[in-house]
Amino acid sequence: MAPGNDRAAVVSGADVGDAARRRNIPGTPQQVVVPQQPQAADDKKKAKKQPSPLDLLDQWEWLIAPIVFTALAFFTRLYKIGLSPIVTWDEAHFGKFGSHYLKREFYFDVHASKNPRPPAGKLLVGLSGYLAGYNGSFEFKSGETYPPELNYTFMRQFNAFWGAVCVPMAYWTAKELKLRRPAVWLVTLMVLCENSYTTISRFILLDSMLLFGTVATTLCWAKFHNQRKNSFEPEWFFWLFMTGLSIGFVTSVKLVGLFVTALVGLYTIEDLWNKFGDIKMPVTELAAHVAARVVGLIILPFLVYLLSFAIHFAVLTNSGPGDAQMSSLFQANLRGTNVGRDSPLEIAYGSLVTIKNMGYGGGLLHSHVQTYPEGSGQQQITCYHHKDANNNWFFYPNRGDTPFDPEADPRFIADGEVIRLLHAQTGRNLHSHQIAAPITKSQWEVSCYGNATIGDAKDHWKIEVVSDAASRDRSKIRTLTTAFRLKHEVLGCYLRAGNTNLPQWGFKQIEVTCTKENNPRDTYTHWNIESHTNEKLPPGDPGQYKSPFLKDFIHLNVAMMTSNNALVPDPDKQDDLASKWWQWPILHVGLRMCSWDDKIVKYFLLGNPIVYWGSTAALGVFALVVAWYTLRWRRGYRQLSEPELDQIHYAGLYPVIGWFLHYLPFVIMARVTYVHHYYPALYFAILTFGFLSDWFLRNRNKAVQWGVYALLYATVIGLYIYFIPICWGMTGSNKQYRYMKWFDTWRMSD
Repeated sequence: MAPGNDRAAVVSGADVGDAARRRNIPGTPQQVVVPQQPQAADDKKKAKKQPSPLDLLDQWEWLIAPIVFTALAFFTRLYKIGLSPIVTWDEAHFGKFGSHYLKREFYFDVHASKNPRPPAGKLLVGLSGYLAGYNGSFEFKSGETYPPELNYTFMRQFNAFWGAVCVPMAYWTAKELKLRRPAVWLVTLMVLCENSYTTISRFILLDSMLLFGTVATTLCWAKFHNQRKNSFEPEWFFWLFMTGLSIGFVTSVKLVGLFVTALVGLYTIEDLWNKFGDIKMPVTELAAHVAARVVGLIILPFLVYLLSFAIHFAVLTNSGPGDAQMSSLFQANLRGTNVGRDSPLEIAYGSLVTIKNMGYGGGLLHSHVQTYPEGSGQQQITCYHHKDANNNWFFYPNRGDTPFDPEADPRFIADGEVIRLLHAQTGRNLHSHQIAAPITKSQWEVSCYGNATIGDAKDHWKIEVVSDAASRDRSKIRTLTTAFRLKHEVLGCYLRAGNTNLPQWGFKQIEVTCTKENNPRDTYTHWNIESHTNEKLPPGDPGQYKSPFLKDFIHLNVAMMTSNNALVPDPDKQDDLASKWWQWPILHVGLRMCSWDDKIVKYFLLGNPIVYWGSTAALGVFALVVAWYTLRWRRGYRQLSEPELDQIHYAGLYPVIGWFLHYLPFVIMARVTYVHHYYPALYFAILTFGFLSDWFLRNRNKAVQWGVYALLYATVIGLYIYFIPICWGMTGSNKQYRYMKWFDTWRMSD
């Protein structure tokens, strides 16, 4: 060592031994000395190993946050839920449907064609009544006070459950979309503190169930997407089938659920297309992917949908107000019905009958004293869905046949015979002539003309048997089981009742025409005998023949979608209730859910302004972001990585597509619309807002991030609390709530 080197001059024995050991010098000391650390340093090291409360919160946030959010969701949805004891808004509809299930009375949702509602949600309303001990006796008339024996509070709480669990599901969905924690909390808070979501969840309605199904499907889709690298693993299958179950549930509540189904469908098409382009993937593996999705996303949802109707038919075994929408054979198997009960089996001349159209949603052949305002001016012929004496007809021989003799032995009617149908109430004959039908001008008008003695050959109709559910023998026409057509002897046209409704002069009943087309498969030209009276014939039991489930399933679904019972609001309430599609995203209007009398509790459907305006703005901003990056990409910039492109694609683009799928149908839909129709679309707009918040703040420093998020959190919560009276109920004079009326169209006070 060099002289004068202080470090070389001070060498301990331990250093020498350690150095020698490293050099493997023989004979040198091998002493190892472990230096002693000061006690203070040891204590400091131990202290560092003990996590702080903030560290614990950070570590367990995945569990703590959803628990807290869920608790708040149940509090906001359940607090003072039974405050108003009156039937509020559409509780009048859905409570009544629940009553039908509890009384097991078959009903038909008269608004189904304009707002298709399969039975699952209404079954759940019935279940809530059953669990509440309700017997189904209350009529649920709008504005009436609930009776003491009806636990309406429990029924509302049951509904609120579906709305409350949307909040933790929104949290998990945002996490699955790879949003950072502050953005996840923001999305969850926006769902939790959306005033309209709170209000709509607190009544006996289907909207909370629809929202639950939409949110659940989105969550399961996101979970399944994140398993894409684990194909055919148990968790991959689990989330695939959970997505299918969610689709089945949401479409079984309302067919609006088909919009989120379309979102999953678009994703599935894209996913399979990408796999098809992977030439390294074996064909068998590609086929397995296709088969798994067909089973999980098509067959499984359909089975769930089918199950809801199977339960519907199994529960509703008694005759009720919706019987006439179903086939005669179906009605004959309901308890308490008059259809087919003790009716003679075979039809004879002189038999008094009602004649049912076998088309989907078909009614009973009907006439009344009113005449056509144009055309022949003769007595109207329609199809009618309700039991009425004007539905009764006599079978009489044609004018060239042997006259009917009430004292003679019965003459049975067979395939190919030419008959007359005499209207029992007015005594006129079913008639047709070469005059255009009132609505369907390409077909001939059908009317009632003459009487038992006055008439002509245009009163004659030839029976053509199509089928018989009970027998192959066509020699006789049988009650319920025989399907036949009625061919006009002179014109050669066929009696038909489609789904065209007459104007108000025809009481909006179904138009009956004589069609020139000879199409044996057109079920709207098929008829059957529903009820039959003939004192000379012995009673039969045609109700012993069962109507097939699949046939009833198809019949009810087509009737549900083609029935022309349009949803027409009270003109006096039009300004308070109905709204236009353009008003929803900008929160232009709200909706009064009940009377505005000072003595009752009042509720107003209105959203949180920051949630609505922020989420709507986010849709436009997202379009600008996509345009910006597209232009930069075109100019040669490659600033986005593959993971960032995926994030924009799945966490940004798909929520925007979800919004469009749920919003645009109401833009083009020719029907009355209300603010609650926007709620599923709003959820996807909220996800878009969360994505953009995360995207723009991801690279900012912590102070900026938390400053912006804190401001957003405070605004969302603050406005929610500000407008909370419209959710929990406004008591006393509505004028004391005028401070919330920011715009004239927000009519929570007069």
